Amino acid sequence: MNFLIKIFKSFSKKERLLFAVSFLAFLSSSIIWTAGFFSQITVSAAVSGGEYVEGVVGQPSFINPVLSSPGGADSDINELIFSKLSDLSDSVKMSDNKKVWDIRLKADIFWDDKQPITTQDIDFTIKKIQNSDTQSPLESMWRGAQTEIISKLEMKVVLSEPYFFFDETLKNLMIIPAHLFADTPAANIKISDYNLEPTGNGPFKFQSFKKEKSGFISEYKFVKNEAYFGKKPYIESVVFKFYKDENELIGAFNSGEISGFGGLSAKNLEKVSLNNKVFNLMMPRYYALFFNSYAQKNLASKNVRIALDYATDKKKIVDEVFNGSAVIADGPIVLGMNGYNLEASSKSAFSLEKAASVLDNDGWKIGADGIREKAVKKETSRLEFNLISPRVQFLEDTANIIASDWAKIGVKLNVLVKSSEEIDEIIKTRNYEMIIFGNSFTSYSNPDLSSFWYSSQKFYPGLNLSLYENKSVDNLIEISRETTSDSKRQSSLSSLQSLIVGDQPAIFLFSPDYTYVSKPQLEGFEETEINSASDRFKDIENWYIRTARVFK
Repeated sequence: MNFLIKIFKSFSKKERLLFAVSFLAFLSSSIIWTAGFFSQITVSAAVSGGEYVEGVVGQPSFINPVLSSPGGADSDINELIFSKLSDLSDSVKMSDNKKVWDIRLKADIFWDDKQPITTQDIDFTIKKIQNSDTQSPLESMWRGAQTEIISKLEMKVVLSEPYFFFDETLKNLMIIPAHLFADTPAANIKISDYNLEPTGNGPFKFQSFKKEKSGFISEYKFVKNEAYFGKKPYIESVVFKFYKDENELIGAFNSGEISGFGGLSAKNLEKVSLNNKVFNLMMPRYYALFFNSYAQKNLASKNVRIALDYATDKKKIVDEVFNGSAVIADGPIVLGMNGYNLEASSKSAFSLEKAASVLDNDGWKIGADGIREKAVKKETSRLEFNLISPRVQFLEDTANIIASDWAKIGVKLNVLVKSSEEIDEIIKTRNYEMIIFGNSFTSYSNPDLSSFWYSSQKFYPGLNLSLYENKSVDNLIEISRETTSDSKRQSSLSSLQSLIVGDQPAIFLFSPDYTYVSKPQLEGFEETEINSASDRFKDIENWYIRTARVFK
């Protein structure tokens, strides 16, 4: 070393400068070459670690899959801490007659508290759902199902009549721990502490929550469940933070307080200023404007309903409200679902001229105030309607566009915006002339229309919001639910779509994408379609936010 120093000192200033420059160039090129070589022989890979913070509008109430209503904060959390029966089981086999299911659980799987999961938990869960005192939103889906425990790992579920779509209902069942709820009366399950401090069996488990003095829950924290029987997640912990509205949620993301959030309306996407990723996911749902002719006699006229459909510019709604991130709904089954038939879908196109012509021919004349009227049994009727809209931005925007277009043909539409609590009561009592609402299917493979269009579902808790009744449609729905023939099911679904569209009980509007926004660091999110908003977490064990170079 001393020898090299003596040589360096013997250099002139010019030689020292040249040597230094040459050495730095050599050093730089060596570093670049080494980095390039390292990059060639390694790849970036996911590693465990980090915390992901999810923002949600709303509040958790029952983190219990027996009590949770679909689509809310409870369902989001359930997806993280409870596993579906299909994942807990080695097999769920349906008999040829679609009436009997044989279930075999995986061996050596446990609840978070280390108690074994057995068929007793499945049997207990189903019976609690069926008990009307529990007030489970799933009750109607399990009516008539009988259970038979064979062993700790084997059991049967039997239906009195074949129901093709029950296979999906069973496989998607999330169970609750019988050993924790066994002594709780069904009517008291809702007040159990286990609904806020749940014991689950999923990839994450409950750690803590924060509640303000007002009762508002501000935060929930879940950590990786090391005892989980499936693939362990990369992310160490997931925190849910709760907000009162979408603007507050966007502000939290822009400030870096949260890592991601879902359900953003297309119009508000431009308010997201922090660097981000946007995922547009397809969902099996549609929104429609439902007519209630029992509450507004003028809607009993099919010609009036047809004219209003002609006067509804669905393309403008998709373009202006969703920036194109939606497709026009043309019937009671969503594009891409099993059973969808393009030939049976609505063929009406926006035309104010056709709408006006239909009303003219039906005797509706423009009055002095610009609103159409008609003498019916010595009484003058006006085409003025009240439309109920949930306080959801894209639905309010849609309602206002419709009101503007209908005014051009002499129809007055009063848009009445209501809170979610008010909407629940309005739907229960069917106290509306028209309402904009969404119908959601459990999956793209499950076109069961009974909840929405079967005549027995005209009143609460059914969701036949048009109070629609057609015996032929009822019969076709029954065939689609019970037949073991795929071709017969397809034929019945095609026919009932044609009948419903032809009867015009609603104006089918749009099927919007579900928009999820995250920080750029999120990787492993590869969904393109989901069955519900909570389904965005179905593969959360594949999400990661930390990486490292590993050898190929």
